[in-house]
Amino acid sequence: MAKVVGIGGVFLRAKDPEALAAWYEAHLGVTGFWEQAAGLTLFQPFKADSDYFPASRQWMINFRVDDLAGLLAQLASASIEAETRAAWDTPETGRFARIHDPEGNPIELWQPPI
Repeated sequence: MAKVVGIGGVFLRAKDPEALAAWYEAHLGVTGFWEQAAGLTLFQPFKADSDYFPASRQWMINFRVDDLAGLLAQLASASIEAETRAAWDTPETGRFARIHDPEGNPIELWQPPI
């Protein structure tokens, strides 16, 4: 059976596309053409009334990270607030944090378990 083999792009509308692209590159290392590390990607539709991310948003992107504590420190030094909750983290699923880009889009940061 023919099938999808990965995510080819993430596209979103922005009030200021150039500034938003620069923010993602400066703070998360995500560039226009970005060679990502091989690893697990989860595709998971949620119920419309889910409280997993803001109801005002249709989507939330989840980025795999290699050092969540280090990235959170970098973000804090750039005055980017992050939310963490002990309940989100488990030995089976890894560690999580949430931030928002300058246009209010939710971003989940995920460090998979080792």
